[in-house]
Amino acid sequence: MISIGIIGAGIVGERIIKQIQQENGVEIIGVFDENSERLQTLKQMYDVPLTASLDEILYSKADWVYIGTPPASHAAIAKQAADAGLNVLSEKPLAHNAEAGEQMVAAITENRVRSAMHFPLMYSPAVHEMAKRSKNGSIGKIIRIELQTFFPEWPRAWQQTPWIGSRLEGGFIREVFPHYLQLIHRIFGDIAFAEHHVNYPAQPDLCETGLIAYGLVNGSTPVLLTGLSGVGQEELLQFKIYGTKGVLTLENWSQLYLAEKGRERIQLTGFEKVTGLFEEMKAMSTALVPFEEGLVIQRYIDQLTAE
Repeated sequence: MISIGIIGAGIVGERIIKQIQQENGVEIIGVFDENSERLQTLKQMYDVPLTASLDEILYSKADWVYIGTPPASHAAIAKQAADAGLNVLSEKPLAHNAEAGEQMVAAITENRVRSAMHFPLMYSPAVHEMAKRSKNGSIGKIIRIELQTFFPEWPRAWQQTPWIGSRLEGGFIREVFPHYLQLIHRIFGDIAFAEHHVNYPAQPDLCETGLIAYGLVNGSTPVLLTGLSGVGQEELLQFKIYGTKGVLTLENWSQLYLAEKGRERIQLTGFEKVTGLFEEMKAMSTALVPFEEGLVIQRYIDQLTAE
């Protein structure tokens, strides 16, 4: 059994509550958010225990603290939690910039507590299958890695929170790209970007509207990233691994496809079961994504968002 205190009751906080309530051996010790009306809504919907202050979470009997607040607040909360001797699970991105991320890594190290990033794709059966096929030679030599993301609007209709659209904390590079940058880094190695071009609107507080970036993974494999918002099509996310014998495409987070020469593209299903996030947290597994790895991803994000 592990117990978790939840800080942040927005959309992602609600999602983690629903995930936990479907797990065995995981207990929510309390939920805190500065928005009391939102807390009451979650209380009515999920019957979760509420706390009146952050300190009630930090000085509870929780094993872990989950941070689901906007990125600029992550560093301060993580330090408080680590100072209180609690392990910390943070939403991505790690922070709003690498300097704050470094502070989070330092707090975890100095207090000798564990850290983890919430990267759901790491615990996806489709992603594990994709990684396995990429490494076992079934699609041949890997000759390119590509991420394409298209959004008809940003923030998305279900995500109309001001900070999601802000240049300081929001944008699809910070919100969506970390998932795939972390996969590329974990499966293939370091990413060195040779060039990037990011588009920003004239209003200085608004996030990016477009990105093109390219470079090399592990010093040899080309990687190409594209992102565009305000485009006239449905939302589409495609993470592609090109091999000499086949191409794997992870589409819209969870659908895995295989294309081979002379054959129609097929959807792969029937994946092996994989261990989930909370089971890994119970085991304090090395499969967790620690803050140190989150900081690597944060540095990629800082580079891609720089004009």
